[in-house]
Amino acid sequence: MQLIDTHVHLNFDAFQADLTAVRSRWQEAGVVRLVHSCVEPKEFSSIQTIAHQFPEISFAVGLHPLDAAQWQSDTGEQILSLARSDSKVVAIGEMGLDFYKADNYQQQCMVLEAQLAIASELNLPVIIHCRDAAVALREILKTWQERTNHQLRGVMHCWGGTPEETQWFMDLGFYISFSGTVTFKNAKAIQASAQMVKSDRLLVETDCPFLAPVPKRGEKRNEPAYVRYVAEQVAQLRGETLEAISTQTTQNACELFGLAL
Repeated sequence: MQLIDTHVHLNFDAFQADLTAVRSRWQEAGVVRLVHSCVEPKEFSSIQTIAHQFPEISFAVGLHPLDAAQWQSDTGEQILSLARSDSKVVAIGEMGLDFYKADNYQQQCMVLEAQLAIASELNLPVIIHCRDAAVALREILKTWQERTNHQLRGVMHCWGGTPEETQWFMDLGFYISFSGTVTFKNAKAIQASAQMVKSDRLLVETDCPFLAPVPKRGEKRNEPAYVRYVAEQVAQLRGETLEAISTQTTQNACELFGLAL
């Protein structure tokens, strides 16, 4: 059985002391590829180092919406330059909108659209963060695609929306990725969304070190090996086997991010 964790943050301090041991555990759990996401340009060097240390790790470059205020006149060029120069870059992001913790709507939208343009120029998929912003995000993505006549490729990562919202983004061509939140007892809307996502749009992730899934929820640190618990829950919700979900989500991740096994 093979799994791909499509969203990790292994450069965070939580992993500095024992990353090699963490790797051994994800290998034992059948995790064969990982996509390392990016929060801000200051991370570029550390993420790139990890990606070249471990052959199974690819990575994204971008600016998180909660860090939109850090966008400078040369930020776009920094993203472009690294994405062009390193073949291990397989996506732009994470980008998006977050109105749960911030209200700088115009700035977030500007930074999002700038990164959509970069992804379009490079023909790379986007990794989208969306929290309390589904309506606004849907409108921006739809309008951007219509205005540019460019079909975006990408994933709604750590998805927490309702089935209706899930359908919105599938209609726009996006994959939907579920994290440890799908295992939480009261996450009824997320679980309902996991049941209705089309098989060829389904992905799994940990978003580690955050959101450890049940039965590891009490642990302070999530890690890639735990993506198996996410896949198990998705399989149970959909009435499928773990092997079927593993095969499908691995195939989907390879297709979206251009990964080879």
